[in-house]
Amino acid sequence: MMAASALGASHTIDAGTYRVSIAAGLRLSYAMRIVAAAPAHHYALISDSNVAPLHAGPLSATLAEHGETSLHVVPAGEGTKSRESWAALTDALLARGCGRDTTVVALGGGMIGDLAGFVAATYMRGIPVVQCPTSLLAMIDASVGGKTGVDTPAGKNLVGAFHPPAAVLADVELLATLPAEHRRAGLAEAVKHGVVADAHYFDLLRTAGPAVLGADTDAVLGVVTRSVEIKAEIVTADSREQGLRKILNFGHTLGHAIEHASGYEMLHGECVAIGMVLEARLAERMGLAESGTSEAIVELLRVVGLPVARPARFGADELLRATRLDKKAQAGVVEYALPAAVGRMAGDGMRWGIAVPDALAREVLG
Repeated sequence: MMAASALGASHTIDAGTYRVSIAAGLRLSYAMRIVAAAPAHHYALISDSNVAPLHAGPLSATLAEHGETSLHVVPAGEGTKSRESWAALTDALLARGCGRDTTVVALGGGMIGDLAGFVAATYMRGIPVVQCPTSLLAMIDASVGGKTGVDTPAGKNLVGAFHPPAAVLADVELLATLPAEHRRAGLAEAVKHGVVADAHYFDLLRTAGPAVLGADTDAVLGVVTRSVEIKAEIVTADSREQGLRKILNFGHTLGHAIEHASGYEMLHGECVAIGMVLEARLAERMGLAESGTSEAIVELLRVVGLPVARPARFGADELLRATRLDKKAQAGVVEYALPAAVGRMAGDGMRWGIAVPDALAREVLG
């Protein structure tokens, strides 16, 4: 169990209908903040088998001072993010007699945030959820924006709903309990934020990235805060991904295809890192991106130790078939979010998804 520390520097970011609170030691006030954001008769805490033994006990105990509390622990891993798990969790809430005066608390990484958020979005036609992310990827990306859902055999996140949280509470000290490879994978989303919106932030990650890998609290606080600022600004402008929010899919069309082909054995961030390199090369080949954009991305990813090449075991045709299962396919043609340069995305201000024929995508896949 981590020792409790005093609450240090903190940041609060407006994400539209809710706020994202970021600090070291924030877990010491989780219960108070949850009750303030989403008061309830019953608090249903959903976590996984890796996170719950570390962090669920104290939160359950303090929440119990404010109302009935139940803890629901699912197996760790992306394979748990399924319709079967959603059904089991909703059945468990029904068995406990949970009504519409229930708040779901998601304590875990991106998988738990998506799954618990989907439970909240659909239970009794929608109840509040408070996101308490415990991974870097969840803090800077998955917990912000209101996307919830589960995977199916056909693909990732194909069943879900937009359901903004009542609050997001990110304690950066929790990242010290993560394996280094999970902090590394989370940095892929930070790199993405730099590419799509902030060239200066992209450059800062050359030094901040390695510090995050070493779990330096100040570095983590800075990276989480800037990434959340970028994502919150984008999703506030386009909450349901009808326009600008599509730029956040950079690296994800081919990244999700690689993740699907791996049977979700590869970490999401690793797949997104490879996807960003391939999609930046595609943008250059199409004349949309400045020359050298993909190489700049490769250099930064190498600084933080993320992969930059398609695994040889996944063939081009296999990956292209997987892209057709993606939510971004329109009229049989797959749409990509492509950069114009580091810090700026290609698009006309109205349409940010760019249709790309398979023949062009195959060229960059090799």
